[in-house]
Amino acid sequence: MVRDIERLPKRQRQQQLVKIIEENPFVTDQELTRMLKVSIQTIRLDRMELGIPELRERLKLMAERSYDQVRSLPLHEVIGDIVDLQLDRSGISIFEIREEHVFSRTHIARGHHLFAQANSLAVAVINEEIALTASADIRFVRSVKLGEKCIAKAYVRSISGVRSKAKVEVFSYVGEEMVFQGHFIIYRSAGAMNGSEGGDEHENRH
Repeated sequence: MVRDIERLPKRQRQQQLVKIIEENPFVTDQELTRMLKVSIQTIRLDRMELGIPELRERLKLMAERSYDQVRSLPLHEVIGDIVDLQLDRSGISIFEIREEHVFSRTHIARGHHLFAQANSLAVAVINEEIALTASADIRFVRSVKLGEKCIAKAYVRSISGVRSKAKVEVFSYVGEEMVFQGHFIIYRSAGAMNGSEGGDEHENRH
């Protein structure tokens, strides 16, 4: 995104920093150091001068903004923190990989945590009181490691009146790199009660 900027004057560097964060509010200070080719101390000083909070505070501010409320399951059952939700349209959640989510020897995240984040977001984005996962076609693109933040983005591609079925795609990223992709079929309301395979198992009660 940003090239040949290691010699940029401070003002231009800060303009680039603002632009990057506007385009991707989930970017970490470590990623900014690589993109802007300066030290992490410089990034932190730039943010302070510009009044830009650190990532954790930016996520908190985003979560406090007005967005649709989850209807299909209790909020505490969503894996990850929802920072944007437009029912029957799209949603975004962020999930930080901690010690309890990884294999002790490799520090690589267990796959079911990435699936749980994506699956619960696919259910949460549905504008019904009952929404259950009927099927999922998933692909793990690369391993996610301890300390990385996984950002899942869900998109409702279609909603069918027949059997009240919705198709939801979820893409999960670390930085700008996609790490997981899933295609979910979600049954809604009465359709969910009659057509889902597995009932509560697919409600993502992890």
